[in-house]
Amino acid sequence: MKLHRIDHMGIVLNDFPAAKAFFLELGLEVQAEGIAEGDWVGNVIGLHDVKVAYAMLRTPDGGATIELIRFHRPPAEEGMQQSVVNTPGIRHLAFVVEAIEAVVAKLAKHGAELVGRIQNFEDTYKLCYMRGPEGIVLELAEKIN
Repeated sequence: MKLHRIDHMGIVLNDFPAAKAFFLELGLEVQAEGIAEGDWVGNVIGLHDVKVAYAMLRTPDGGATIELIRFHRPPAEEGMQQSVVNTPGIRHLAFVVEAIEAVVAKLAKHGAELVGRIQNFEDTYKLCYMRGPEGIVLELAEKIN
């Protein structure tokens, strides 16, 4: 047995168009998108009568992919709580960027908010956390030359 790589990270959303626009603004590119439904989907994920919209978005270098998912059927559980960043579980997505201040300003126009502040880490990176669509936490990192 041999593990090759992490293929992608899936994110279930309510406001699919807003999340897609947000990640495209960040710089990800559409790899594929469409509708998936039928018994084969339900058999994979363990639900019945499934219909989802999805978009596979990748970084420009092709090194990472996220899948945005909106369930049309079955309906999602009501209510969503935003977790604080130290809650156990998968907590954030990290992206390496150029011009971190400009990226923060651009994403703020799409409703993202800084969780804390942009900080210098040992003169190697500028780092910050932002809360994006539907509470998704992003870590942005800019290498300091």
